[in-house]
Amino acid sequence: MAAVRKPVLLGLRDTAVHGCPTGLGAWTASKLGGVPDALPAVAAPRPVCELCRQPLALVVQVYCPLEGSPFHRLLHVFACPRPGCASGRARSWKVFRSQCLQIGEKETQDAQKQENGLTAEDWCEGADDWGSDSEEAPPPQVISDFGSDSSSAKDRDWTGQLQDLRLQDPVPAAAPAVPPGEGVALPSVVPQFLPYYICVVDEDDYRDFVSLDHAQSLLREYQQREGTDMEQLLSHSLSSDGDEKYEKTIIKSGDKMFYKFMKRIAACQEQILRYSWSGEPLFLTCPTSEVTELPACSHCGIRRIFEFQLMPALVSMLRSANLGLSVEFGTILIYTCEKSCWPQNHQTPVEEFCIIQEDPDELLFK
Repeated sequence: MAAVRKPVLLGLRDTAVHGCPTGLGAWTASKLGGVPDALPAVAAPRPVCELCRQPLALVVQVYCPLEGSPFHRLLHVFACPRPGCASGRARSWKVFRSQCLQIGEKETQDAQKQENGLTAEDWCEGADDWGSDSEEAPPPQVISDFGSDSSSAKDRDWTGQLQDLRLQDPVPAAAPAVPPGEGVALPSVVPQFLPYYICVVDEDDYRDFVSLDHAQSLLREYQQREGTDMEQLLSHSLSSDGDEKYEKTIIKSGDKMFYKFMKRIAACQEQILRYSWSGEPLFLTCPTSEVTELPACSHCGIRRIFEFQLMPALVSMLRSANLGLSVEFGTILIYTCEKSCWPQNHQTPVEEFCIIQEDPDELLFK
């Protein structure tokens, strides 16, 4: 019997973040760029690159409370935008999870029991609660509470919005307390990408608008460079009734993985993030032993599970023509503690794990 597919939410770039939002409205919002917001009583992460010892830039902030959990929950992904660290892979990327209770202290014991009983289905039932504090989350649907109406997301000219992005002028770094394991930053400035909110849509909302024309065009370019028989690949896949029939075509495994990736994102090429708690990642290249040998949570020892991934469209939003800073990747896979453990009275972010898959052909995404 085939396994039930986990719901997938897509993150799209929304309106710009103006000013310096604070309080509840800041840390319950998902965004790209800017500076990390802190949950109450939890320090904001201020990580440094393991290679150059300089401050990392915030790539995305994702507010993602789990259904059935009493915790507010925030994930931050950082990267080093300096050219010399591009080859450092995981050493120049960091992921942190922060949590704080939504309820009173007298209910803490019951809260911990709820946390221990979390299942994959719990979050998915309320998976659209990225930017709202409603007590009962409806089934996954288009979300529009990130500073603008996302109902017209499909109709926007996203290509135009990806142009002329640049980093903000770096701001002097304060000297905040550095959570354990993050190292000590050298006196420097903190690079900032221009901040934008992230709106959320259900991937299923795009299934009726699938067009493979663009994907096929890109794949034919890939065929010319790599000498792959893409016509044969496409004829086998598009003429079959099943989505996985193309896997029977005799092709290199790397080409097959790349084609599957391109086919899946063809309906919504502007997606910058894919969220599916305890779901399956969309691999761009053949997974390595990193995926099968994930390190367990450093706090509770429980295994880590896939939570979300960053997509190629995000790369063009994290560039700087004047400062010479950029972040290059194919996709970034984020794995977090299955129990989403949080020690009582803990006040520093918990580091999680990420896997970097490089773009097999960077020209295809530029």
